Amino acid sequence: MILNGGTVESTNAKKKGMTMNIQKNKLAGQPIVHFCHGRELGNVIKCRGEMLSPLSQMSKVVIESESLTDTLSLLLKIMKEDMGVIRGMVNLFNSKTGKIFIHDSIGLTEKEETRGVYSIGEGITGKVVETGEAVVVPRIGDEPGFLNRTKSLTTPDDAELSFVCIPIKLGKKVLGAISVERICDNTDTLRYDVEILEIIATMIAQAVEIYLVDNEESTLLRLENERLKDALKEKFHPSNIIGNSKPMLEVYSLINKISKTKSTVLLLGESGVGKELVASAIHYNSSEATAPFIKFNCAALPESVVESELFGHEKGSFTGADRTRKGRFEDADGGTIFMDEVGELSLPMQAKLLRVLQERTFERVGGNITIKVDIRIIAATNRDLFKMVKEGAFREDLYYRLNVFPILIPPLCERSSDIIILAEHFVSQFVRKFDKDIKRISTPVQEMLLSYSWPGNVRELENVIERAVILTDDNVIHGYDLPLSLQRPISTSTTFKKGLVTKLEIVEYEMIVEALENHKGNMSAAANDLGLTRRILGLRLEKLGIDYKKYKEM
Repeated sequence: MILNGGTVESTNAKKKGMTMNIQKNKLAGQPIVHFCHGRELGNVIKCRGEMLSPLSQMSKVVIESESLTDTLSLLLKIMKEDMGVIRGMVNLFNSKTGKIFIHDSIGLTEKEETRGVYSIGEGITGKVVETGEAVVVPRIGDEPGFLNRTKSLTTPDDAELSFVCIPIKLGKKVLGAISVERICDNTDTLRYDVEILEIIATMIAQAVEIYLVDNEESTLLRLENERLKDALKEKFHPSNIIGNSKPMLEVYSLINKISKTKSTVLLLGESGVGKELVASAIHYNSSEATAPFIKFNCAALPESVVESELFGHEKGSFTGADRTRKGRFEDADGGTIFMDEVGELSLPMQAKLLRVLQERTFERVGGNITIKVDIRIIAATNRDLFKMVKEGAFREDLYYRLNVFPILIPPLCERSSDIIILAEHFVSQFVRKFDKDIKRISTPVQEMLLSYSWPGNVRELENVIERAVILTDDNVIHGYDLPLSLQRPISTSTTFKKGLVTKLEIVEYEMIVEALENHKGNMSAAANDLGLTRRILGLRLEKLGIDYKKYKEM
């Protein structure tokens, strides 16, 4: 709903018997929303009084600081702490490209920020920049012009939020917009938001113009770079694999390239890194995605059975062969066969596999009819095949046949930025499985997960999270829900003892870290929250090796 003079009635306003009018403020020349109903405005007057201090503080920052970053940091803090918004955005207008982008925000991820680009006149933000007039949407779900370009509105409750968007103007020139999403069923509060945001927009207008003049080109390049990187992630990211670390992005790129061919692939990596998932991604992203995908573990069966399983057998070829049976290679005809632990095959079986790789032909056990198949072979191993070749334990010719397109999958310790993403994925997975209501992983647990070496890789992480989900009695995973091998302090200067003392110190450590995080490193507030004196808290911090200063940056 664009407020540009006159009287405008919204869906919600009709329901509540209220009409919104907009008039020009004679002093500032800016539009101000007025709500006509039979209520006193005492609460709004009280709110205005409470806002004097943060606005005064912001005025000083604008005057004393040349940094737009410092100014917007305080603005976002005011939005969150004093205005109680769910999401807040500062959009700047690039006059060279005609694009409006999110420069800074609260409540949005980096990916959501990158998506939030508008053209002039596009959506509500584009209309505000185009017209220089404020927009108030009492209920987002009733406004078709709300595009949700960031894709941050994902739940039915989001449709109930109110939206306010105010232009940032210097004279008649529109430089961008400030917008907020909030829970609000009181039209006085929306009018109050408009007035406060207009004051703030006027304060920061000159700093925004200076920033745009100095950084317009570099900002455009940064946004384009982020957009391209995001597009690459989406293009190369298989749906069955979690993680966006640099090593995994390289793996995704290789998957994308090899999926377009039917070449043989050799997957290398430690046990538990997800070689089977990569094999699945290669197959299901190829043109043969609808064809068979057959999995076979070369180490799961004795040698006497492996040959029959792979090549099949004729009736009567050995004791118990009471019928003709197809093998895995025949089952995979037209598609892909994934041979895990290929390094465990005996030398005679290696020779037979070599023929399949070279000619795509074989005979069933006990048969003399040559069978030809059209398959892609994906082999995987956690062993050093090149070393085995030197030791005579693996055929050199087979090694080079398999090593057409090797992909090394990194261990979890080399992709630490994926650990929390994976952990949260497993939490959501096991929450559904065990019908639990777990909202989050506590900060100390996240630190413990990040400090652990993960010798068992992703498989071990999955098992740890499954155990924690089963053990937790509330909606948060705590440190004492983890195995003892992970229950260690983050600081190397602290040593926890075993048994009951360990449990008590882990609980104490977690409660203190949570309090410091909640109060942004404020010792007095954290101590009060914990029911301790500041001095006692200081002693506990020293004993547990916790540096309260690092939580001021969070």
